[in-house]
Amino acid sequence: MKTKTSLFVAGTMLVNGLLISQLAHAATVEFWTAQTQTDRLQNIELLASTFEALNDGVTVKVVAVDENEMATQMAASVAAGTTPQLIEVNSEIIMALGEEGVVDTKTHQDVIQDIGKNRFHKGALTTLASPSGDYYGLPYHGFIQGIWYRKDWFDEKGLAAPNTWENIETAAKALTDKANNQYGILIGTKQDSYTEQVFTQLALSNNASEFDAKGNLVFNSPATLETIEYYKELAKYNPPGPQNWRARDYYLQGKMGMFFYSTYIMDDLALAEVAKGSLSSANFKELSGGTFDPELVKNTAFAPIITHKSAASYGTLSGLVALKTKSAENTKATKDFIEFMYDPASYITFLHMAPGGMNPMLKGIAEDPAYLEDPNGVFKLYGADKMKQIVSGFDDIRSFSVVEGKTFPASGAIFAKSVIPRMIYSVTIEGKDPQAALDDAEAEMKAIMGE
Repeated sequence: MKTKTSLFVAGTMLVNGLLISQLAHAATVEFWTAQTQTDRLQNIELLASTFEALNDGVTVKVVAVDENEMATQMAASVAAGTTPQLIEVNSEIIMALGEEGVVDTKTHQDVIQDIGKNRFHKGALTTLASPSGDYYGLPYHGFIQGIWYRKDWFDEKGLAAPNTWENIETAAKALTDKANNQYGILIGTKQDSYTEQVFTQLALSNNASEFDAKGNLVFNSPATLETIEYYKELAKYNPPGPQNWRARDYYLQGKMGMFFYSTYIMDDLALAEVAKGSLSSANFKELSGGTFDPELVKNTAFAPIITHKSAASYGTLSGLVALKTKSAENTKATKDFIEFMYDPASYITFLHMAPGGMNPMLKGIAEDPAYLEDPNGVFKLYGADKMKQIVSGFDDIRSFSVVEGKTFPASGAIFAKSVIPRMIYSVTIEGKDPQAALDDAEAEMKAIMGE
């Protein structure tokens, strides 16, 4: 009897010990994601479940938060001391959180060391760097803007790729034949965000800025003026009238040599069903409509980086951000989950939720045979070499809002008031003097900043 009791007690102690051990090592990763669509959430939850199956004692709780509400909800959670362990959000919010001191930069550094710093596209990583050289977040996905162009037309005329100011202007002039309704380029001239995006990339390539590292407004500069004057010159080779992204119809109907656009255009160039919205005469009386050109993808090349005084690409990126926590178990689980999310199988599953809209931040993924097999069959039509070139733009991605690791919210306020596109409209459409337009834009920016 004594032996049985001892065995029972010993067994109970062993079971309890195991339970205590499991509880001590249990970890939770609460993951806030800006992907709120049902199908995307299902994919992310599947990834989380897979990670849980591979990691005993770890729970991943996926929470969808609309990106427009992310900053507000994060502020509330920081104030309440209930921050999640991990979030996926745009770079502007990442930089703001970094400056508040709530992100776990050590975890980010450890992940970068494990994956290999040289595997990340340099510009994407630099975008999330702090002034001290730490990283406020880890770049995960984004889109890139550049010039899509008819390489067959360029080759016929012996034109160089449109990756410098000189090459762009030379090609725009050579490919414009207004008598036959053919135009060399599309740049934005309407008072909208497309115009701002095109101008920003050109301005950055000329080392123009809105702010310096100390937060001083430096927009009214010789570099900015030179960019405006160059922009006005390019606008001569646009289709007639104020233009925005919609004039891509000219390109899809074979009436344009090149146009600025993000990687969101990839399926329009590749798939007849997606392209049909640009093949009618509904948007422009100058266009008679056309049929889908199955050779367009093969004949189209992409120049993601423009160089004048420096190399610059334009785009947006979202990243993964580990938040500070007092639990060592949660910190380790968060790091492990981040590295799982960068594993090629997981990463490609995530990126395929929005082909062309979500591009990889790690080198090599874009050429991976599994990545090329996206659900819509788009990437295989471009091929590994083109895909590699497209994502290479993330090596030189820059913006007005981040300077030397510091973010300036005033840049967002200026963007919201359309100061730059209204300036461009006044010069290209209304014929205003570039310096006068720049002076007025500076005055508006100062008013917005309350100066």
